[in-house]
Amino acid sequence: MAQLNYAPTKTNLLKLRNDLQFAQQGYELLDQKRNILIMELLALVDQTVDFQSRLDNALAKAYKALEETVFDMGKLKVQYLTGAVNITTDVTVRSRRVMGVILPVIETEFSEHSPHYSPMGTSFWIDSSLHFFKEVLKLLGKLSELKISVLRLANEVKKTIRKVNALEKIAIPDLKDTVHYIQSKLEENERDMFVLMKMVKGNLEKKRRRSQGGSSE
Repeated sequence: MAQLNYAPTKTNLLKLRNDLQFAQQGYELLDQKRNILIMELLALVDQTVDFQSRLDNALAKAYKALEETVFDMGKLKVQYLTGAVNITTDVTVRSRRVMGVILPVIETEFSEHSPHYSPMGTSFWIDSSLHFFKEVLKLLGKLSELKISVLRLANEVKKTIRKVNALEKIAIPDLKDTVHYIQSKLEENERDMFVLMKMVKGNLEKKRRRSQGGSSE
């Protein structure tokens, strides 16, 4: 580990101890954040896989129903009826936060202004097609929400892991080494000062005795 460039003084020792405590607290908070983000990310990945499967099934059903409609009614009549469909789609995008990360919440609603067309001479498959394609649109909105959330959370997890590693493997060890070095240096200086004071005291005591001896003569 790299020792930080600080003079071995008590002021610096107090400062570095505070910095070390702050870094350790930051590490604990970031470690908790990382764990929460990873749990949320894994949950969203599972949901994404589930919704992708549901979307694939819904698309298959929607195209199957449309295919049956064309077989029943003919392509030209189906095209004419699609122009008569009067359904408006309202897509609402909100947001939520997970550990400071903004994630989208997408809701898809339909407003139907029926009847779109006369039921006479139409296949029941046309209604099935409309139902399945509306389901596809809802699932597409939800899947978009999940995929964007997964990407944003994955990026935040990477950033948090880098910060945690930097604190755990660089900042905290460097601070610990520097605190240990300054503390050892100060203790060494105190021992040297103690020895020096003893020597000074001893010399003064010798001088005092010699002075007293000379006076008595």
